[in-house]
Amino acid sequence: MNITEPQFDDEEIKLLKQCLDSHWVTQGPLTAEFERLFSARHKVKHSLATTSCTAALHLATLALVLKPGDEVIVPAFTWVTSAHCAEYAGAKAVFADVEFETFNLDPAALEAAITPRTRAIVAVHLFGLPAKMDEILMIAGRHGLAVIEDAACAVGTTYNNVPVGGIGDLGCFSFHPRKVITTGEGGMVTTNRPDLAERVKSLRNHGSTGPAPGDDPTKPYTMSTFNRLGFNLRLSDIQAAVGVAQMAKLDRLLAERRKLAGQYHKLLAEVPEISLPVAPDGFGHSYQSYVIRLVEGGRTRRNKVMDVLADSKIQTRPGTHAVHRLGYYKQKYGLHEDQFPIAKACEETTITLPIFPGMTQQQQQLVVTSLKKALSR
Repeated sequence: MNITEPQFDDEEIKLLKQCLDSHWVTQGPLTAEFERLFSARHKVKHSLATTSCTAALHLATLALVLKPGDEVIVPAFTWVTSAHCAEYAGAKAVFADVEFETFNLDPAALEAAITPRTRAIVAVHLFGLPAKMDEILMIAGRHGLAVIEDAACAVGTTYNNVPVGGIGDLGCFSFHPRKVITTGEGGMVTTNRPDLAERVKSLRNHGSTGPAPGDDPTKPYTMSTFNRLGFNLRLSDIQAAVGVAQMAKLDRLLAERRKLAGQYHKLLAEVPEISLPVAPDGFGHSYQSYVIRLVEGGRTRRNKVMDVLADSKIQTRPGTHAVHRLGYYKQKYGLHEDQFPIAKACEETTITLPIFPGMTQQQQQLVVTSLKKALSR
């Protein structure tokens, strides 16, 4: 059993054929429609499609004009590109520990990590659970810091009934195959600020800054100016065609994930060896991943549990990385493994269980039975 499975049907085929028949397969009308649908669903003024969430995060840090010497605070337990995006801009990723209960950024640890060089915060909505945005925005406001929402796992996630992605200055989403909706690879930058939207739009398109003053943009001989250094990080219309079809399924896919998560909650409620995912009041978890944590025992026991599940053909994986333990950051900044103890413990004790729309009761029961068997050993 796979850890997840994307959902496709004839609608993706229909829109792909429409795209190919049009002969417009680069960024064009279907990308614009995908962006429009995404803005409407997430209640933001601007959505800009990119090649990946990594590209979205890169563009977000560049749009904020971060530079060498600036610091960006990042949760110590997250996917590596939450930190890489600061390094891409020449800034420094500074880690802060997370909470055991939510796996998300601990507001107290965030505030303790702020220095006179801090310029931005990456608030990760890990596994589909929103970060504590009220506290994070309050801290950011006191210190004059920008907030990037790393919403890679959080398409459709809400915080106090507000979709994530427009709460901070910029939001960054992923359409990787493990996410709630997918375009194969792909990402989105969202923002309510027109200045940031203009920079992202330019930076993803080689740094294009429009026609020269006085030039008629309708003429075939008018070419764009390039007044900033940019990149080619545009999503294709082929991928956007899949994205448009996926957006029509979003509410159903979210409902199925939440139903499956509810079933896991019931089936695993009386298992004392594990801690289950939480969703406090007002935190609209999308359950991109269903991540449990062993209450006792470390990496060795966790790995043995995962081995037993693998013997039953059940695919699992750890939650994610404690990024400060990875070679690049450990070596560059002289970090040690125990510097962020909760992040370290989360890396060593978490297990991501299979969850995907279309998962049957029998499949879910097999996961639960196999997990209980593994824990009893």
